[in-house]
Amino acid sequence: MIICIKEKKEKKPIVILAIIITLFVLLTISLLFQNNGNHKNNLLKEIAMGINKVLMIPSSSKGKETNQNESYLIQKNVNTALQEEIKELKEMLELNKTLTEYVPINATILSRNKSYWFNTITIDKGTSSGIEENMAVVTKNGFVGKITKAYRNSSEVKLITSDDINFKVGVTVRTNGMDHYAIMNGYDLEKNEMIITGIDKTTAINKGDVVLTSGLGEMFPAGIYIGEVEQIESDKYNLSKILYVKTKQNFNDMHYVTVLKVKS
Repeated sequence: MIICIKEKKEKKPIVILAIIITLFVLLTISLLFQNNGNHKNNLLKEIAMGINKVLMIPSSSKGKETNQNESYLIQKNVNTALQEEIKELKEMLELNKTLTEYVPINATILSRNKSYWFNTITIDKGTSSGIEENMAVVTKNGFVGKITKAYRNSSEVKLITSDDINFKVGVTVRTNGMDHYAIMNGYDLEKNEMIITGIDKTTAINKGDVVLTSGLGEMFPAGIYIGEVEQIESDKYNLSKILYVKTKQNFNDMHYVTVLKVKS
């Protein structure tokens, strides 16, 4: 196969040269039978243009094909991104229908600090929209954070993936029809999982058990989905269990969130 390709490449210059020679022969014959000087010049120009077109066909075709391919890929990426955002908006609207006890305030993420990507986000809604500090922030995939600072037209959200050791959330682990209270106590970046502590070693916990917000000691509503138990370990003293919980939310790819305001 390599030999055939090489032979084809070697034949291209020979073919082009043959075409050029043929065109010059035709030019010479035409000049022998024509006496008009202007006609000779016009003929020379036409043949020169013909030769130029022959020489430019491979490169122009390649350039056109490359531009079309690049344009197609760019358009495809743009369409994919738009479709994802439309899907996310639709899912957010569906979420609003289920939050009957709260006033959902939908917001767009304005920015994220690249150095602290998993810590905070800034959204485009603030006190003028009814947002206050400590309100819960959710997506269709569950609980993602809380409002820490509220300005007139924007707010800062601390994500549950934050490395802030003081950001703890009361949770319940639902297993075998029973709720066991615990604390969401950090995020493991390597495992991409939430860390849950405070479960007694004698408590039976299973992989796949659902973890929800407890509503205890917090301004957050109870029963907001967080994730499911992925791994169970004992602490270093073998006195309690450490749970690693997998969320459904991709924290690298968020565009919209919903802030939950309690109905007055």
